[in-house]
Amino acid sequence: MHAAGVEPYDALLVLSFGGPEQPDDVLPFLENVTRGRNVPRERLLEVAEHYHHFGGKSPINDQNRALIDALTREFEQHGPRLPIYFGNRNWHPFLADSVREMAAQGVRRALVFFTSAFSSYSGCRQYRENIEAAQREVGPAAPRLDRLRMFFNHPLFIETMVGRVSQSLETIPADRRAGTPLVFTAHSIPLGMAQNCEYEAQLREACRLVAASFPGHAWQLTYQSRSGPPTQPWLAPDILDALRELARQGTKDVVVLPIGFISDHLEVLYDLDIEARQLSDSLGLNMVRAGTAGTAPKFVAMIRELVLERVEPGHPRRALGTLGPSHDVCAADCCLPPQR
Repeated sequence: MHAAGVEPYDALLVLSFGGPEQPDDVLPFLENVTRGRNVPRERLLEVAEHYHHFGGKSPINDQNRALIDALTREFEQHGPRLPIYFGNRNWHPFLADSVREMAAQGVRRALVFFTSAFSSYSGCRQYRENIEAAQREVGPAAPRLDRLRMFFNHPLFIETMVGRVSQSLETIPADRRAGTPLVFTAHSIPLGMAQNCEYEAQLREACRLVAASFPGHAWQLTYQSRSGPPTQPWLAPDILDALRELARQGTKDVVVLPIGFISDHLEVLYDLDIEARQLSDSLGLNMVRAGTAGTAPKFVAMIRELVLERVEPGHPRRALGTLGPSHDVCAADCCLPPQR
């Protein structure tokens, strides 16, 4: 059912950050990411080494393609029958090219899934700005694009994260398992950005909801992957500092859950599986890194639920905790960028 005069949704677009697919892509990709931010070239070359450590290819595009494949099967089995497109902010397939393809194939109105569970300028508003820019580039034939809500407290996202923690705890010797602390991690952002959005509050709520399934396990929220100058305050504590403090306290085991990321892309692989693991090993700390949502069946089913909320009037909008389901349409002052 659709209101009179309202175009039905006829597609879904998965919108993500993008990443290089070969060594020659690395610097052009990083230049796209940092355009307008006056990042020194020395810093770009430093970050480029993170990508070259993995052969010059980020896994994020393949991970998004795997998610789209899983979601396509979910739609085929349970509906709705919507074609799924893929677009990126910073690398191929660029969003404008995807919107142009959608227009050429007759798409008039589509839903958009952001690969970000939490509200922030970079995780929400900037994607909306990217959509508007792509629509202007494509012109009058561009489809209308409406984003799906943030899902930080959706039951199926929380259940997926609980499952990842449970799997990790099972790898710790039984006699030490009960006392194992949980360390959640997310991408740090500048305090000036955090003050303009609900990023911190949503992260803390999601962590609390996951930790509620593990009574007796201490937990904390930490941050990783900061990239600003040392003089600029960012969200803290840093994951490495938190690991040092746990080791100082005599902790033997820790489960690290990158709750702020939905797939095991490069920042997870480098900042946690290399840097944090090397530090943990040097401290004598057994760090078990829990997996991200990826293509977990409950996570894929959650995306379908978010779509059904918009295509089926009266479909329940499920959310856990006290913050309730996130909004569909953002206010004009939602997730403003930090002042330069």
